[in-house]
Amino acid sequence: MRHDFYTLASLYTYATKKYSKCIAADFVDGGQRYTYAELDDVCRRTSRLLANFGIMPYNKVAIFSQNMPNWTIAFFAITAFGRIAVPMLTELTENEIRNILVHSDSKALFVSKKLYSRVPKDVLERMSVVICTDDMSVLESRDDNYTCDGQLCKPREDDTAAILYTSGTTGNAKGVMLSHRNFCANVLAAWHAQRIHKNDIFLSILPMAHTYELSIGALYPFACGAMVYYIQKPPTPSVLIKALKDIRPTIMLSVPLVIEKIYRTSILPTIEQSLVLRWMRQYVPWLMYTIVGWKLRNVFGGRIKFFGIGGAKLDPQVETFLNKAHFPYAIGYGLTETAPLICDAAPNKTKVGSTGNPSYGVQVKLDNVNPATGEGELMAKGDCLMRGYYKDFSRTQEVITADGWFHTGDLATRDKRGRYYIKGRMGSMILGASGENIYPEEIECVINSIEDINESLVVERNGQLVALVHFNDNVLDWNFETEEKFLKNLEERKKAILDYVNSHVNKNSHINEVKVQKQPFIKTATKKIKRFRYKDGENQENEK
Repeated sequence: MRHDFYTLASLYTYATKKYSKCIAADFVDGGQRYTYAELDDVCRRTSRLLANFGIMPYNKVAIFSQNMPNWTIAFFAITAFGRIAVPMLTELTENEIRNILVHSDSKALFVSKKLYSRVPKDVLERMSVVICTDDMSVLESRDDNYTCDGQLCKPREDDTAAILYTSGTTGNAKGVMLSHRNFCANVLAAWHAQRIHKNDIFLSILPMAHTYELSIGALYPFACGAMVYYIQKPPTPSVLIKALKDIRPTIMLSVPLVIEKIYRTSILPTIEQSLVLRWMRQYVPWLMYTIVGWKLRNVFGGRIKFFGIGGAKLDPQVETFLNKAHFPYAIGYGLTETAPLICDAAPNKTKVGSTGNPSYGVQVKLDNVNPATGEGELMAKGDCLMRGYYKDFSRTQEVITADGWFHTGDLATRDKRGRYYIKGRMGSMILGASGENIYPEEIECVINSIEDINESLVVERNGQLVALVHFNDNVLDWNFETEEKFLKNLEERKKAILDYVNSHVNKNSHINEVKVQKQPFIKTATKKIKRFRYKDGENQENEK
């Protein structure tokens, strides 16, 4: 891979020429297969189509579509020719769709047939052209005749390439302006973390509208001539297992929730139900880990060499298993504002609980360190750092210092080898009665280790710690929630959780109450629970 491209235009030109005969992308079941040369041809035709409708350089063009090869074509048809992409997550509400399209000043829209009906009509009428990502046909336009001859240009390094809207876990969406330099810096950082080649196979399961998947799961393989497969259906366990068997990927990106579910619903039951594995766990644990690790790699197709985990903190219990089983997992840490990489740890370089060392080209430090605990806010600086928040200079100033350091809002510590350990978000940290710092994420890891619990959230209400838990499917039958037997079972489970947690955490982190969620938690694109939705009991009708 070349190391001297600083714009997506130069990356695009390099890849489509060098790997012209290689396969770039397809669906797992086929139907949208492109070589790099074919992708280049469709991309240039699509760019000319945009130009014919007067979509000029620096105009914003939104993408509202599920993952597919044509998503990549839409992105490069926008960015490689000087325009600005506005990727949109598929889970957005109608109001969020309207807000983003209006706030971003988008003049055109790529949308899939599946999501087309969700775009408000009044917003569609603002678009010069609406293009279908399924077949790149024109769905709507303000003029039936091609009368414009839009100009194209070669983007510069510091030009904005994309605006990604993120609400994170705290609400209040922000439009993050990422430059060509930002994306290219991440591609280079990924190369230094884990080198890939044109014979590598990616399986994409995360939303491309999120910078994690966009930078590392789409742009990086494109720069190296690798192939990316996309799943047309939601990645349920049965769909995912079939896809893994069919394509046998070498590279995958995931969020902790995926591997944690596999661990709790498949790996643990397999061990507990096997007399031989239980015996091995007690007398020859290394052999048990070797056997189960080999089986896990086979589930992923047998060729997996890099399983990247990012977007949230991985449960230490799950990570300990992966580490001992020699599963090739990697840890990455970053934010949308850094496009995203800040720290990483490749397979065989991981340490349980750590996000790794600073990524290539990124400076990292701790600010306002507490001498007693070694904790401070993690700050980052480098070519990965965003240009700022779109139309929001004041909030940009709040997070970027005059000398270019970015406040991540994450509290962390650092060990003697320069590895960083994220303790939790400053916004989610709870100040105890004696002034001590309480990190709900640490308590949640203890709760999530309990059998039958799917996920949990610890919040502060009226000065007390409350644990909200959601059980695995079929643990409780809510059709009988008014019956005495159900209520008795529920109270017994809640007391068991309370007793277990308080016997496994320090006194300052003791929870006072357990509430059970009837419905799954509301999450972000990277499957992090939206804490702000539960802090003040906004969803108490869902609690029991």
